[in-house]
Amino acid sequence: MRKPLPYVIIGFALLAVFPLAAQSDENQATIQEGEHPAFHFQTTIALGAKTFNEEDGEVTYSMISFTPDLSFGKVGIGLDLTLHYQSADGFEVREEDWVPKDGKSFLDLYLPIFRYVRYGEKGDDLYAKIGTIEDGTLGNGFIMRNYSNALFLPEQRIVGLALDIDGRLFNFPYIGLETFTGNLARFDVFGTRLYARPLAATELPLLNNLQIGVSYAADFDPEANYDFTVYTDSDTVSMFDVDFQQPLLTGDLATLVLFGDVALQTGDDDPHSGAMTGFGGTLWGFLQYGFSLLFLGDNFVPFYFDATYDLYREAKYAIYSGELESDGYNGWMTVVGFSFLGDMLAFSTTVDGSFAPDNSTEDTKLLTYPHLRGTLSVGEGLLPGFFFDAFYDKRYINSFDDFGDPENATIGAEVNYKTGPAVITLGYNLRYVPEDGSWETSSSLTSSISF
Repeated sequence: MRKPLPYVIIGFALLAVFPLAAQSDENQATIQEGEHPAFHFQTTIALGAKTFNEEDGEVTYSMISFTPDLSFGKVGIGLDLTLHYQSADGFEVREEDWVPKDGKSFLDLYLPIFRYVRYGEKGDDLYAKIGTIEDGTLGNGFIMRNYSNALFLPEQRIVGLALDIDGRLFNFPYIGLETFTGNLARFDVFGTRLYARPLAATELPLLNNLQIGVSYAADFDPEANYDFTVYTDSDTVSMFDVDFQQPLLTGDLATLVLFGDVALQTGDDDPHSGAMTGFGGTLWGFLQYGFSLLFLGDNFVPFYFDATYDLYREAKYAIYSGELESDGYNGWMTVVGFSFLGDMLAFSTTVDGSFAPDNSTEDTKLLTYPHLRGTLSVGEGLLPGFFFDAFYDKRYINSFDDFGDPENATIGAEVNYKTGPAVITLGYNLRYVPEDGSWETSSSLTSSISF
């Protein structure tokens, strides 16, 4: 299937990065005489074991990895050179990591050697990152919200691209661009947003920060990760969105942003439409809040590209394409969280659903039953020796008892214990496979040292 649009947009944007990066450096605050950009190099060597889900079931491999990180100013590069092997019956390397087969290409296997290549940080006037991306979002997130290409780790590391360019970078604050692709090797999930600040030249309080955006998101290969079992004649998924963001409060004590979206999904002969409006912000610098109202037409799927999209591609495609009918409904979404000590302790939870959940079919449950996603992070230094990250994503919530049921859930955690220069890491992931109702688990135990 031809995919000219993402190649053109991403190619153009990447060509712009290098001169813009140079201009960004020129526009930085005056550097004191004799001061130079900071150069930093660190490498980590790790030994351990990992389990993989393969055709014959769970298989455990020993591992050794070498992961250097290099940064110079705003530029950072991280590599991942990992060898998985077994030595019970002679030395045997995990072939799936090195030999393209089962539909995987050379790029699928060897692009992930680059853990990341980045310029700047999210929110900078120029931000670019190649690697694992877990927060792919366009605008207010109505069609793409926190898309993650990390669901199939450790079996498969996928390399994506996020690129944000704000016109403020070159003293033209009227426009900006957000671009995202989940997989540089396949160019399946893709999204871009062009936005404008039409009143940026005025001195009208607050209104000069009004932002209006137009987005396009697509999946050019819905069956890229696995073959559909029922709806095998899949075609490109595409959708369009118009949005606005209007800051109302911008102080240190409280922030408040009003936002709204109108979107169109071109699923069949009769495109599906939906709208969202809401508000969000922070209180006292550490509390996060948000609430949205959803007005959805027949067969419209909100937050289509979300954190677990790669697990629910077929179910969403069936509704999007009109193969299964889903009546329109009015719904809601709420966001609550907090962040202390410079994100040393951070928690966030998002819940969305319908005001009148429909339990007539599994597919209507997917759209209308409450869906929860929560994340918790405890940074190094808050607890003696321990730091960790965890997330919990749960669909089809019909009662309080469903919160603890792993069915239709994706769970992940990485717990670290540091003693001196050494870190012991326990990783665990559980994901529910909706196609056959099974669970896939993977775990790892590693000991690493950085220098």
